[in-house]
Amino acid sequence: MKLLVLTFIVSNLFAQTSTLNPGKRGNGYRVWVYFDERDQENYIDLDPASIKRRQKHGINKTTKYDYKIKQYYLDALKKTGVKLKNKSRWLNAVSVIANKDQISLIEKLTFVSSIRPVYQHKKKKAIQSVADNDQTRDLDYGESLGQIEQINCKTAHIAGYYGQGVRVLYLDTGYELNHSAYDSLNLVAEYDFINNDTNTANETAQEVSDNQDDHGTICLSVMAGYAPGNLIGPAFKSEYLLAKTEIMAEEIQQEEDNYVAALEWGESLGAEVACASLGYLDWYTYQDLDGNTATTTIAIDIASSLGVLCVNSAGNEGDDPWYYIITPADADSVLSVGAVGQNGEIALFSSHGPTIDGRIKPEVCALGVSTYCVRSNTQNDYRNASGTSFSAPLAAGAAAVILSANSSWTNMQVREALMMTASRNSNPDNSYGYGIINTWDAINYQSTVATENDIIISNSVKISNAFPN
Repeated sequence: MKLLVLTFIVSNLFAQTSTLNPGKRGNGYRVWVYFDERDQENYIDLDPASIKRRQKHGINKTTKYDYKIKQYYLDALKKTGVKLKNKSRWLNAVSVIANKDQISLIEKLTFVSSIRPVYQHKKKKAIQSVADNDQTRDLDYGESLGQIEQINCKTAHIAGYYGQGVRVLYLDTGYELNHSAYDSLNLVAEYDFINNDTNTANETAQEVSDNQDDHGTICLSVMAGYAPGNLIGPAFKSEYLLAKTEIMAEEIQQEEDNYVAALEWGESLGAEVACASLGYLDWYTYQDLDGNTATTTIAIDIASSLGVLCVNSAGNEGDDPWYYIITPADADSVLSVGAVGQNGEIALFSSHGPTIDGRIKPEVCALGVSTYCVRSNTQNDYRNASGTSFSAPLAAGAAAVILSANSSWTNMQVREALMMTASRNSNPDNSYGYGIINTWDAINYQSTVATENDIIISNSVKISNAFPN
């Protein structure tokens, strides 16, 4: 079986030199090496926030996902001369850069169960349109009012829920935080999984040239920005963990192992919500959208089992021949998010379901057409952008707000509340899913998620004109 796997890897890696460039990857090929046993004597130390979140989900002991990879395995791999990239205790695997001879040596190690490619590809950039709007702005949400009102989050803000007390992991291309909308950002930690340091902004001349941190900067602002009179995100008072995982070349190059590593990092630091406007498609087929095949899909299910609510954009393939969602939006525990316009109509580019096993996708929708956000690498400029990249942070922000109001709820309770109170919950389909989310109704959702300690929050909260304020 190993020989067949190795033959597949070697033949495919050399056939895909345009997608796995050995000249840019240390003169080798990036592969996953999976091990047969876990180290049950050594495990990681969890952040107290992670322990607290797990206990809420009934996890009161060390799990197999906390066991470290056996040092003997790592030492043996290093002796082959490979370069280790990412270690995944969840998958009991490591990603390495290796040449064909080194892969042959690894294949002979008795503790190696399989070797698989780490897929990378060039994906077209998210659909974006830029527009400067000089209209008079309100004193409060400014041009972001429409996207907040569409998901009924303004009422939740009036009631005092802004995402406070909730830790959020954001995965993207990087973040430039000098914009005034980030002046009050509650940043707990950040990590660059590309350069292996704690700086998630542009570092190299190549990153500056590629505008590496643009996508992450503008997406994060939709969820976490706070600049009254201009832009206010739904969860502007949450705590943030920022992970830089995606390499920008001439187009977006995706690397699944960085995504997995970032999820593990964020989970160990206590993230309750994880948001990613990222996806993987080119090397998968529709038959792979079964919720069990893609590496990132498996990682999301593990994170979900540990109590993290994972929110992912559905994809921008609705007007392409592919048409369907992309991974990891196929996970059965993820909250995948489609895009609508301000009129509530589904965007032409928003990806559709179902999964190959017939599950409805996406789960929900939010504004992804001309969404208001910051302009990266400026201090006070704003713009509009389109794509499911921008609807996902609105949904993730709503999830954080819901957790602010219902701190005892589990990740799956929040997911259910968002789906069961969305605009099409009685008649879901494979374009809108369960519809446009309703943050306030989700906060008050009582059907199956309520516990005996829950407090029903009055629906009498409303907006009224008052003077003086």
